[in-house]
Amino acid sequence: MVAKMPSSRWISASLLVLLLSLHPAVHAFYLPGTFMHTYSPGEAISAKVNSLTSIETELPFSYYSLPYCKPPEGVKKSAENLGEILMGDQIDNSPYRFRVNVNESVYLCTTDPLTKEQAELLKKRARNLYQVNMVLDNLPVMRFTEQNGVTIQWTGFPVGYNPTGSNEDYIINHLKFRVLVHQYQAQGDVVVTSEDGVAMVESDRKSGFQIVGFEVVPCSVRRDPEAMSKLKMYDKVDSVNCPLELEKFQTIRENERIAFTYEVEYVKSNIRWPSRWDAYLKMDGAKVHWFSIMNSMMVVFFLAGIVFVIFLRTVRRDLTRYEEMDKEAQAQMNEELSGWKLVVGDVFREPCCSKLLCVMVADGIQITGMAAVTIVFAALGFLSPASRGMLLTGMIILYLFLGIIAGYVGVRVWRTIKRTSEGWKSVAWLTSCFFPGIVFIILTVLNSILWGKKSTGALPISLFFTLLALWFCISVPLTLIGGLLGTRAASIDYPVRTNQIPREIPERKFPSWLLVLGAGTLPFGTLFIELFFILSSIWLGRFYYVFGFLFIVLFLLVIVCGEVSLVLTYMHLCVEDWKWWWKAFFASGSVAFYVFLYSINYLVFDLRSLSGPVSATLYLGYSLIMALAIMLSTGAIGFLLSFYFVHYLFSSVKID
Repeated sequence: MVAKMPSSRWISASLLVLLLSLHPAVHAFYLPGTFMHTYSPGEAISAKVNSLTSIETELPFSYYSLPYCKPPEGVKKSAENLGEILMGDQIDNSPYRFRVNVNESVYLCTTDPLTKEQAELLKKRARNLYQVNMVLDNLPVMRFTEQNGVTIQWTGFPVGYNPTGSNEDYIINHLKFRVLVHQYQAQGDVVVTSEDGVAMVESDRKSGFQIVGFEVVPCSVRRDPEAMSKLKMYDKVDSVNCPLELEKFQTIRENERIAFTYEVEYVKSNIRWPSRWDAYLKMDGAKVHWFSIMNSMMVVFFLAGIVFVIFLRTVRRDLTRYEEMDKEAQAQMNEELSGWKLVVGDVFREPCCSKLLCVMVADGIQITGMAAVTIVFAALGFLSPASRGMLLTGMIILYLFLGIIAGYVGVRVWRTIKRTSEGWKSVAWLTSCFFPGIVFIILTVLNSILWGKKSTGALPISLFFTLLALWFCISVPLTLIGGLLGTRAASIDYPVRTNQIPREIPERKFPSWLLVLGAGTLPFGTLFIELFFILSSIWLGRFYYVFGFLFIVLFLLVIVCGEVSLVLTYMHLCVEDWKWWWKAFFASGSVAFYVFLYSINYLVFDLRSLSGPVSATLYLGYSLIMALAIMLSTGAIGFLLSFYFVHYLFSSVKID
């Protein structure tokens, strides 16, 4: 519908669409793949193939690593963005040709006799449940299976399979495609896109057909290789039904020749082009997401009640009594009473490893900003699954440019702790290198494993240098600029003086770190349900597109982290423990410990098909990066809110 509008109304229509995207009940709304392509009858379209993927190994491999038919013009890689390369995508052209609205059954090729290595590789890929991922007009191919009377939707189709009770492996060599098309009547200027994704405007474009669905039924069909090899590519062959008897399947054996064929059926559909991704992005379990949000809100209100009691009943009451006394009475009260009022001379004493604390807080703010902006843009539809890899690319670009904020925050905290700007450059340098450096080391180790397995998930050396160039040419300079701005910002003065001699902290029956570690359960309770869907989208190949829910969960998580850290900081001060700096950070940051434990639980109970130590190592490596990012983000939020709480609390205490 958007494409029918005159160009003068494009902006207003886009704004209306963005507002509608925020309503959860709107199912027909669509932003992914904003540009459409209208095809004329008989126009040729070539499908593309992505890397072979498996939920058992999580190691992607090139489509042409198997003895499949190659296009007559040769294999050509499509242009890939940074996110696609990092995700292990390798998009190539394919010999599968489609002519719009032309039903046909076509021969592709017959392979040479399979060598022992080729046969073993095909069997291995089939047994490891590898899927072929094909794309037509930017739509992934979809197939449907029946399990226990329930229709299950999948993207891609298997390389082959090994039926229960059979010692043979069979290859998928015949594909029955079903392409859904919608007849379109163009009016006025139409925005279309070329095969390489370049947008352009065409005036008075003729009516045609839009591809709104791409389905496949994979079959294994034994054919006579001698008879089939006499045919040329794209010659017509008889249409066949998928056989049910095993003896009619195409086996995978050494010296076996395999004939590949496919047939295409076009079906007119009432699905409009703006709604063609609805089948992929259908949000299952909406009630579960709402339950997650309600659960998070209960935690928020519970902690808000505790904070309310602390502020209005305890702190405010104590401050009022304290300020009403004269100096002699205050001095006598200090001697008689215990609690946070007794650490007034130590509460702002410099913590140990203060530089590391500044760096971690700064990196945490950078990660939080990146996550918040990315989720907002994704919720509005600008980073969609139709634009493969754009979500990850957007996150990396945002992280690079948010270095200026990280540098500012890190140096500002450093100045506050040290009472001087001396050494700010080292803080800014460490801020720009701490989190990216750790991620770079982990990725290098994982990448060496992928290189050893010859997986397309392995990053090329050129990309390593590209990432390093982006890091040192964008992130590092911006972080240093942010640090310079931090040195020129107004300093945050402590409201009380720090004593020369540190006050002795009373012994406690239980270590304080035990309480800090336990505090992470509350923030974890707000996100663990959404975490399950995110892990499923990453490791089980499912689409995740409920960013509206994710934004709400992120907002609630920020509130819970602040409340948890604030409450624990107050509890530590009440028992005369003035070493609150790191404990405030880890009170909320300890949620990462539970996230990593949950990732291990997900590996054991939900990814039971994941096979081999290599796959488990990759999974744990990426989970460690995720947990580290969550720790820095939540820890920074908790620390900054606790700092402002302590500053406010002791700024109300008038004492020399």
